[in-house]
Amino acid sequence: MSGSHSHDHDHGHGHSHAPADFGRAFAIGIALNLAFVVIETVYGFLADSVALVADAGHNLSDVLGLIVAWAGATMARRERSARFTFGWKKASILAALVNSLFLILAVGAIAAEAVRRLFEPATPDGPTVMAVAAVGILVNGITALLFARGRTHDINVRAAFQHMLADAGVSAAVVFSGALILWTGQQWVDPVMSLAIAVVILWGSIGLLKESVWMSLAGVPSGIEIDEVEDALEQLEGVRGVHHLHIWPLSTTETALTAHLIVPAGHSDRLLEQARTMLHDRFHIDHSTIQVERGADADCDDC
Repeated sequence: MSGSHSHDHDHGHGHSHAPADFGRAFAIGIALNLAFVVIETVYGFLADSVALVADAGHNLSDVLGLIVAWAGATMARRERSARFTFGWKKASILAALVNSLFLILAVGAIAAEAVRRLFEPATPDGPTVMAVAAVGILVNGITALLFARGRTHDINVRAAFQHMLADAGVSAAVVFSGALILWTGQQWVDPVMSLAIAVVILWGSIGLLKESVWMSLAGVPSGIEIDEVEDALEQLEGVRGVHHLHIWPLSTTETALTAHLIVPAGHSDRLLEQARTMLHDRFHIDHSTIQVERGADADCDDC
């Protein structure tokens, strides 16, 4: 090329953070929780316990969330095509967003029914409430363990793990509610515990919603500071500046980067390899596109 800029590109595509196949975990988790939803709903009405029915509604939303997350993870593994050059990787981000909305809808339904029961109290069957909720601790605990190994790399898997772990805690709270009813005979305990369940679910849902919306808008993934990435690139031998630096999530597990490096000495395969390796090892950025420019007067409009 004529002029002071040479334009060389490096496309590094590491796959150590590609989505693991949790298909078996999703299938088992969905089957266990769907069976428990049926049991909890039936005994919730038999025991006249809004806490059990509320927890069944929440568990149903988790089943739907697991189905959506599984579908998103499966779609994210599809090969790229002429129309979808990155494949369907963002399907996993959309799945996380839908999952968070499911949870918020469940919170609204649980809270509405609990408030109604505060004004129209009933006397739940304490022993039945305790027995069914105890089964819930076991079901949700087992399901959480299925996703434990992947929770640090995938927002979808982490959401499934957190939901199941929280559900185990919620079921423990329902057991406590049943014990209080037996001990005190107070009818308000059941709807108040339901409201507490709704608050716990909402607390976890807000974080998931914020992160999934952030990723949908191509925000820099959590755990990556763009200033640190820029400093690391500038510290590479021969680099005199960095601009047009952009970082965004391709999926819930993969991150992409584009950057222009100002290198007065010009293109170097060794430099590009060092940059790609550093970005992958230090920041877990799997897809990097790097353009090398000669001279300090490189165009930096809209950096």
